[in-house]
Amino acid sequence: MSNCLSRTLAALVLCASAQAASAAYPDKPITLVVPWAPGGSTDIIARAIGQQLTTSMGQQVLVENRAGASGNLGAGLVAKAKPDGYTVLIDTMTTLAVNPALMANMPFKAPEDFTPIALIANVVNTMVVNPSVPAKTVREFIAYAKANPTKLAYASAGNGSTNHLAAEMFKRAAGIEMLHVPYKGGAPAVADTAANQTQVLFSAGTQTLPHVKSGRLNLLAVTEPQRSALLPDVPTVAETLPGFNMSVWYAAYGPAGMPRALVERLNAEINKALAMPEVRARMDSIGVDVVQSTPEQLASTLLKDSERYAKMIKDLDIKAD
Repeated sequence: MSNCLSRTLAALVLCASAQAASAAYPDKPITLVVPWAPGGSTDIIARAIGQQLTTSMGQQVLVENRAGASGNLGAGLVAKAKPDGYTVLIDTMTTLAVNPALMANMPFKAPEDFTPIALIANVVNTMVVNPSVPAKTVREFIAYAKANPTKLAYASAGNGSTNHLAAEMFKRAAGIEMLHVPYKGGAPAVADTAANQTQVLFSAGTQTLPHVKSGRLNLLAVTEPQRSALLPDVPTVAETLPGFNMSVWYAAYGPAGMPRALVERLNAEINKALAMPEVRARMDSIGVDVVQSTPEQLASTLLKDSERYAKMIKDLDIKAD
């Protein structure tokens, strides 16, 4: 048998095996890896999707929290997993779009080590202040900050977090000064802003809106380019500072090299789950707009934001902790 014929037969066998595996998929539980602690936005989203996928795919879909290293720990585990559709990363954009520009020693290469599956959601990102700040609008806040350059401190979940990036963008665009107080997570940053240990916070509505509802924080604006359908009466920062944009999104990825058939199956199942009324209601309740996309749309979004945040981090001279 010639080498050429042997190679052809081997290729046909591999192709047939891949098709058989895809046809049988899934025949065992699927793990959704969340690289953050339980209870946060990413975890809530993953569990809502996982519950629907368990029903629609006929196999148990488990959520595994692998927090650590600003999302890099869990993402790194997925990057090293088999690309067989049984290990999927559910993550916020910071791990793959921001961390590579911020950290010198990454445990993976993004986007090369991942297969884009689907955009999942955009979180409503907010600008909130402690009620001690006498400002009801972004314009009033800027005027107060200019008149009181030593009175304002902003909280963040750490250097390089979206809270930090948004606040530094705001400082530069508005021409004001604020002290940065980094915390080890979003929860203490929100708590201390509500307690007036810090006065300003740019953070997901999932964390801030309950405090706004209780009166412990005042909501000035959202940070996306357009107003949120969930908060149509709340202006954007960009209405005062044109061009301001801090958009935070969530997505699903597999390891690099996933067969196209598996990618398409998971994309279709995730999009179907996101369309379920109970999932949409759950997302609405925590200030999250669900998104339905193709794998190519996610790949484009990741590339665009990776380039944008790399430039931003360099321009603002932001360093990791």
